[in-house]
Amino acid sequence: MKAKWLYSKHPIVIDTDLAVALGSNGDREAIVLQQLNYWLHSKWAKEINGRMWIYNTFENWQKDNFPWLSLPTVKRIFTKLEKKGLIITGNFNKAGFDKTKWYSIDEDKLNELMNHASYQNDTTIVSKRDDGEYQNDTTYTRDYTETTTDKDIYSSAKAEPAIYKEVIDYLNEKAGTKYKSSSAVSKRLIDARVKEGYSLEDFKMVIQNKCATWLHDSKMNKYLRPQTLFGTKFEGYLNEKTPNVPQHADFDADAFTNGEIEGVNEDELPF
Repeated sequence: MKAKWLYSKHPIVIDTDLAVALGSNGDREAIVLQQLNYWLHSKWAKEINGRMWIYNTFENWQKDNFPWLSLPTVKRIFTKLEKKGLIITGNFNKAGFDKTKWYSIDEDKLNELMNHASYQNDTTIVSKRDDGEYQNDTTYTRDYTETTTDKDIYSSAKAEPAIYKEVIDYLNEKAGTKYKSSSAVSKRLIDARVKEGYSLEDFKMVIQNKCATWLHDSKMNKYLRPQTLFGTKFEGYLNEKTPNVPQHADFDADAFTNGEIEGVNEDELPF
């Protein structure tokens, strides 16, 4: 008897080569691209200006296609793929007030990505040859030089300098802290999260969420610091629903100094 959870409906699949080529969080991006491709070949897709399009809201993408992912995560994946140029968007709605996005895939850009990944893999293998003949050939290949920058586009996003100050200033404003945006630790953490596809608004949401629950908690307020907020639990904090926490007049902002909270380890958190 066939298990009911195996292919009981259209399965969501992942191409491992595509996931590897996409880099960090490539598995999720590959799933989104595959699912979008499925709908672009369905009867609900529409041809506009010689290209197939499908329209949907983020809420419906999440509910109907990726229910195991949070809504902010789905938004982030689509936004990241759009920035890479792999997903293109448009607005072909008849009503001007309707801002529902239409989606398609730039297959040329996708092929470019996959060819580049394949080329890198081939040259890595061939470079181990004793005679070095292929290494000399690729030295004069212009395509190899030009596509080197693609690696930066697809797999090594780096934060813009301004985001460090905006994130830390927002944290200091909301939590009453006095952190410096020039801190090497803060920059490293922010860079890591930006590389994963998180935006300035995501950082602000995490700060809001944790300030709402920890700010007036004498046991937890010491964790309102970059090392905790922007560390490995970042996505969990982002996906929390912000509770309505009453304000208290006895909050002591002076308690939040680098000296007093230095050395607090994120792993010490009780969850």
